[in-house]
Amino acid sequence: MFTGLIREMAKVVSLQNNFLTLKAKYSPKIGDSIAVNGACLTVVRFTNDTFTVELSPESQKILAMENYRGEVHIEPAMMMGDRFEGHIVQGHVDCLGTIKTIKKDGNSTDYIISLPSEYAKYIIPKGSITVDGVSLTVNDVLEDAFRLTIIPHTIENTLFRTYKVGSKVNLETDMFARYIYNMFGKGKKNGLTWDKVDSIMASY
Repeated sequence: MFTGLIREMAKVVSLQNNFLTLKAKYSPKIGDSIAVNGACLTVVRFTNDTFTVELSPESQKILAMENYRGEVHIEPAMMMGDRFEGHIVQGHVDCLGTIKTIKKDGNSTDYIISLPSEYAKYIIPKGSITVDGVSLTVNDVLEDAFRLTIIPHTIENTLFRTYKVGSKVNLETDMFARYIYNMFGKGKKNGLTWDKVDSIMASY
């Protein structure tokens, strides 16, 4: 399990034959889980200043591989007793999003990101989403897209500073949104809406 708070920007040393080698201050052990741009991967070897994770062909089909160069976000898996921040992140990328617009708004920047329609139902207004491993709050939900408002600190210290219109990103929707949607009869079968979910949660 992860939190969506990036612990370090690691440098990509190489990506060859399904093996991604990174240089970072963080020193993992063989078998450790680490989220790289939001995807949970396993450490298979390491040196004094690098470590290597393995990407299956299936992972490479799902992930935005163009972002696995230069620098990447890394977050080690949580340990028992760690301070919990961000939101609960599994490191299981659901789909790719595409950045549709980038617009300055005062001291922050709005990003509108589209995604496949089958995943849009898991996006909740003011809920959480993970973009390339970064835990963020959804401001608006559109038919097949959502809007994020990103502060300068986040842009300067993450891959958001490199994104352009048309950039692909790894998306992991909120785990609780997926569970609630499936637990209550796929949402529309019993007339459940996110407004009703908010009302139910507010009653506790």
